[in-house]
Amino acid sequence: MRMNRQTLYDIVAARLNKREDLNCAETILHAADRAYNLGLPHSALKLAAGFGGGMGVESTCGVLTGASMVFSAMFVRERGHESDRVKQLNSELFERLRETFGHIDCAPIKDRWRDEADGCLPVMLEGARVLQEIIDRERAADGPQP
Repeated sequence: MRMNRQTLYDIVAARLNKREDLNCAETILHAADRAYNLGLPHSALKLAAGFGGGMGVESTCGVLTGASMVFSAMFVRERGHESDRVKQLNSELFERLRETFGHIDCAPIKDRWRDEADGCLPVMLEGARVLQEIIDRERAADGPQP
């Protein structure tokens, strides 16, 4: 059950990136923190800064790396090696977004999906939609949340 009235998608759609001058990875992590009441400290949120723009070199899209951070925050107890869950969730997310965008790297995604008015908002919105679907499914499978 979601504790916040706004969904991850709604928060991204409200142009969080523009309102708070966030890059794509930061937008996804900040929006998930708010939507799912993760309580991430500022020191954790700012870790996403280096992942925007494909880590600044147009490599893996920041929406994907930001989403991976969300999976880690939500589904890892202590460390990544405790299970394959995050790896499996990343795999699903990456494949679904690769189907939509044709790539997972920033440069070709920007070439096709970025526009002058909204920047990478269309990419962030689709990433938020798919991420939200996966999270909601996983949380439902886990049972009631404390």
